[in-house]
Amino acid sequence: MRWKTAALLTLAVLAAGCSSNDKKEPEPAELVKFDAEIQLKEEWSRSIGDGQGETYNLLTPVVYGNEIFAADIDGLVMAMDRTTGKVNWKKKLDVPVSGAVGAGYGLILVGTLRGEVLALDVSTGEERWRSQVSSEVLAAPAVNGDVVVVQTQDDRVIALEIDTGAQRWSYESSPAVLTLRGTGSPLLTNELAIAGLSSGKVVALDTRRGLPIWEQRVAIPQGRSELERVVDIDGGLLLSSGTLYVASFQGRAAALDLESGRILWQRDASTATGVAMGYGSVYVSQADGSVVGIDERSNTVLWTNDSLLRRELSAPAVFSSYVAVGDKEGYLHFLSQVDGRFVARTRVERAGVRARPVVEGDWLYAYGNDGKLVALTIRPAD
Repeated sequence: MRWKTAALLTLAVLAAGCSSNDKKEPEPAELVKFDAEIQLKEEWSRSIGDGQGETYNLLTPVVYGNEIFAADIDGLVMAMDRTTGKVNWKKKLDVPVSGAVGAGYGLILVGTLRGEVLALDVSTGEERWRSQVSSEVLAAPAVNGDVVVVQTQDDRVIALEIDTGAQRWSYESSPAVLTLRGTGSPLLTNELAIAGLSSGKVVALDTRRGLPIWEQRVAIPQGRSELERVVDIDGGLLLSSGTLYVASFQGRAAALDLESGRILWQRDASTATGVAMGYGSVYVSQADGSVVGIDERSNTVLWTNDSLLRRELSAPAVFSSYVAVGDKEGYLHFLSQVDGRFVARTRVERAGVRARPVVEGDWLYAYGNDGKLVALTIRPAD
């Protein structure tokens, strides 16, 4: 599990007081055998430096135009043709990267462990500007043509001018006492910047001035200890046809009305990785390793696959008729959207896959923790 610094200190104190007779943590569930229903083809693979590094990072690549952009923890940023893997440019930054990669309007955007946001030219990788913000940027910046918006580790949402990086506004909230290490990427429309907070709330802000338009609590902290009361919304948000889908750790999955923040439905869930959508369903990789399909119009669970317990799954991604999730041993699992059954499995690398798979059309890109980026397609039936 990924905890911010305060949490690490707290857990260290607790561990020091534990008995040496404590039970060993349960092993990940063994992989079940099944008959593959689809064949995957590796189109190309490439090494992206040191990948996610030793700390818990989610340096998810991004597809922009005909290119895919990826970064490693040490500040290497690469632009590649997304169908051939050919490197178009690479740039070694002078700072470690922690939040990657955002793209749009001619910019590639990354955040750093030093609390900076860097904007690079999409064609050359040359630095356009950099801006200092309040603390670590642990998720990709978002851009809408007017502003670049980032969420920082201290639960601030900050808007920067797209041309210069100058700060336009900053929204502050009180972070929870104990939180997971990470944030989701803000979701931007032309008028709203929407962010999930460590308090279990979602806030929608006016992109021009940063004024709150609405705020909605998705998860209510429960339990006696601070650990039991962690309800971070870290996995990012998903918007579809005016409905916002969100899920929290030790809290709930919910559908909200975008304009008002009104809760349309909600149900108990626990995830730190976010949700995906397809075939009229919302898919959640839960903290225990189960994958759940929920009807997007209600809170009805359509199916549950609990064969991946304790395998520390990535966020799900919808790929063709399937749901793809990575795990801590580097496997990529493909489940049917209809009933959650396994249809295929492949191994990216042994160090694990914690970043959400990236899907663009008929292509899926998986980025392993040690830096291997793989492009996959589905082989046509014989």
